[in-house]
Amino acid sequence: MLRSYCERREAIYSPLREKGTFTWDTMYQQEYALASIHHVSSAFRKEIAFATEKLGQIFARTTQVVQHSSDELLKELGIPLEVRQAVRFTILPELPTIIGRFDFAHTPEGLKMLEFNSDTPTGIVESFYVNGKACEFFGYLDPNQHLNQHFAVAFQRLISEYQKMGMPTDSIFFSSLDWHEEDAGTTKYLMEQSGLSASFIPLSSLAIHGDQLFALDPQRGNIPIDLLYRLHALEILADESDLDGYPTGAHVLQLVAKKKLALINPPSAFLSQTKAMQALIWSLHETGMFFTEEEHSIIRTYMLPTYLENPFHGKISYVRKPIFGREGGAVTLFERDGRVIEQDIEDQYWDQMMIYQQLAPLENVEVETKRGIYQGKLLWGSFLIGGQASAIIARVDHNITGNLSYFLPIGLNQ
Repeated sequence: MLRSYCERREAIYSPLREKGTFTWDTMYQQEYALASIHHVSSAFRKEIAFATEKLGQIFARTTQVVQHSSDELLKELGIPLEVRQAVRFTILPELPTIIGRFDFAHTPEGLKMLEFNSDTPTGIVESFYVNGKACEFFGYLDPNQHLNQHFAVAFQRLISEYQKMGMPTDSIFFSSLDWHEEDAGTTKYLMEQSGLSASFIPLSSLAIHGDQLFALDPQRGNIPIDLLYRLHALEILADESDLDGYPTGAHVLQLVAKKKLALINPPSAFLSQTKAMQALIWSLHETGMFFTEEEHSIIRTYMLPTYLENPFHGKISYVRKPIFGREGGAVTLFERDGRVIEQDIEDQYWDQMMIYQQLAPLENVEVETKRGIYQGKLLWGSFLIGGQASAIIARVDHNITGNLSYFLPIGLNQ
C-alpha cells in the first residue's frame, strides 16, 4: 500500500506523463491534478446531467432568435463587429454548440449555473480520460465512463450537416497554440477521439490567401483547409492581424460567413459564450414571455438573476464578471453594501463589458495536496457534447476559480 500522498500522486500521473496523453498534472510550477478522489452520488450525477441538457436547449432556442435579430442586439451582447456575420451562420439550430461546458455551484438551494463555456472549453482530457485513471487507482466507478464516445458522434453529425450544405470537408485540421501544453494536448486528444482523418497544425502555421485558409506544412507545402477545429477563442481571432497590420482574423471570419470554411465549434456557439446571453435569458424569463412553462421552471431552478446593469447593490451579495473572461479573470465578488469580498488580481479582461449576477456560494471542500490539507471551494463543470449531457469535472480554488485551481478527480459512490 502506498502510504504518502506524493507516492500516490506519482503512481497515478507518472504513467500518463510518460504516455504523453496528460503532461500538465503540474502547471506553472504548481500542483494542478490532485491524488485524491471526491465522492458523488448517482442522484447528483443524474441531476447535473438533467440541468445540462435542459439549459442547453434553452440556450439553443435563444441563440436562434439572436441570430435573426438586429446588429444592435448583437452589439448589446458584446459581439465584436468582425464576428457578427459569422455568428448568423446557422447549422444544427437545435444545438447551442458542439462541445461546451456549463459551470455550476452546488448551493444550499441546489445547482446554480454560473456560466456557459460554449466556444473553447478545456478540462476535456481531465474529465474524459484522466478521471477514469484516478477512479481505477482508487477503486471507484468513473461517472464519466465511456462518455468519450460522444465526440465522434457529435463531430460526424456536424460534418454531415456541412456536407448537406455543399461545403467540402475532406481536408481537416485541428489547431491550437503548439507551445501551450494544455491547449495542444487537449486539441490532439480531441483529434484522436473524433474518428476523423485529420492532422494537427499550430495556429502559427495557418495562413490565408484569397478565399482559402491554408496549413503551412514544411513537408507537404501549403494545404487548403476545408474544416478547422480550433482551440482559439473567436473574440481573440476577431482582433488578430499579421505583422503588416492586415486583419487576418476578420478575413477568416468572412470566409466562415461565406461558407468557404467550416469550423468546430461553429461560430454560432460564440453567442452562448458571451455572459450577456445569460442576462438576455433572465430578462426574457422575468417578462414571462417567449419560454414555455417548463423552460421558465428550468431557468428559475438552475439559473441566477443576471443583468447588464447592477440591481443588487444594497440588497444582496453579487458578482461582477467580464462577458468574455476566462479562468476567473477580472471577476469581483461584492457584499450587498459594495464591499469587496474577493477580486481577481490578474490584468486580463478588465476592459470588457461586465455583467452582474447574484452571488451563489460554492460548497466547501477539504482536499489533500503536496503542501498539506487545503480548505477550498468546489466548482462543478458539466460538458454538453452534441446536445447530450456528458462528462463532469470538479475544480477546487478560493471563492474565484482561477487559472491555478486544482483538478479533483471524482468517483461514484458504490
